[in-house]
Amino acid sequence: MPQLQELEHDPTHPWRCQRVTPVAWIIGWLLLSFAIAWMSARVAIGYAHRRGMLDRPGQRRSHTIPTPRGGGIGIVLANLVCLPGTLLGTWAPWSWPVVAALLAALLLVALAGWWDDHRSLPILPRFGAQLLAVLLFAVALGASGMSWWWLLPLLLAGVWSINLHNFMDGIDGLLAQQAMFVGAGLAWLAWNAGQWPLALAASCLATASLGFWCLNRSPARIFMGDVGSGSVGLLIFAFTAMLWRVDASLLWPALILSSAFVADASLTLLTRYFRGRRWYSAHREHLYQWLVRRGLTHAWGGTIYMTWNLLFAAPMAWLAWSHPRLALPISIVAYLAAAALWLMLKRRCLRRHPTKDRHVAA
Repeated sequence: MPQLQELEHDPTHPWRCQRVTPVAWIIGWLLLSFAIAWMSARVAIGYAHRRGMLDRPGQRRSHTIPTPRGGGIGIVLANLVCLPGTLLGTWAPWSWPVVAALLAALLLVALAGWWDDHRSLPILPRFGAQLLAVLLFAVALGASGMSWWWLLPLLLAGVWSINLHNFMDGIDGLLAQQAMFVGAGLAWLAWNAGQWPLALAASCLATASLGFWCLNRSPARIFMGDVGSGSVGLLIFAFTAMLWRVDASLLWPALILSSAFVADASLTLLTRYFRGRRWYSAHREHLYQWLVRRGLTHAWGGTIYMTWNLLFAAPMAWLAWSHPRLALPISIVAYLAAAALWLMLKRRCLRRHPTKDRHVAA
């Protein structure tokens, strides 16, 4: 695959005919995704106030003042606009059925979340929309040459990614900064694999999340809402699956990038299940929620997760990428370390918190 410098200086290449360089093309898409997400989130603040879409403080919430929700619609709109142009671009584009299925899946998940942000949507219709969305994308990916034996694992992974990112959207800025980190990491992996359309699409997720984060960082002016959290989970799953289709060995470093969220959501769910609690009900037992209950600010809680991402997840992902034969054991070590840190911090929080407040949901 030719390098960017070659594309810029080749007079016969379409870029030269269009009088635009690849660098300008990349910057344009990134700025567009940022601007759409930021402006949409600002509009969503006024809309949420007019419609009464406010998350009010309560026993199962970590904020102290009524805050509008639904700002994640900006991330959705940014990706709906940017995905066709980036994935169907000039450099080794993806097939239109895969891109169309991804757009349809994103729209389905976003609509279910938007509905739930306005009025509570029962779990079965919401789960049905998620399942249909992931199925559409998985079938399109399967039709591109993937073995159909992978359909069920993809369905489970996609629905879990949608819901775990919804679970982890509970304090100011946390999910937005995670989407920035994972999006940038997936873009780097795709770029090194020569998959520039996917790299640009993942970068647009990162910049759109940055645009929303500007209004969601502590103290948050607006929350992401289900419309955004579920959509971010779907996109991270989809980009990871597409990266896996490009090069199967890249699955492991991609999964390491999400280790903080996967470990927290999975271990919290398992803990509640084995203790006989209603694991599907609202609660405040994720590690990030315990950190805030212990007295840390939302900003400090997010900083702990980003510290893990930058100082451990990113180097381990690089190690798995640079040593593909050892990628699986490296991933296992990364997740074991994430689980150990989760357990250590959770125990520390419990020891320093009143016993009567340990369980806030049945």
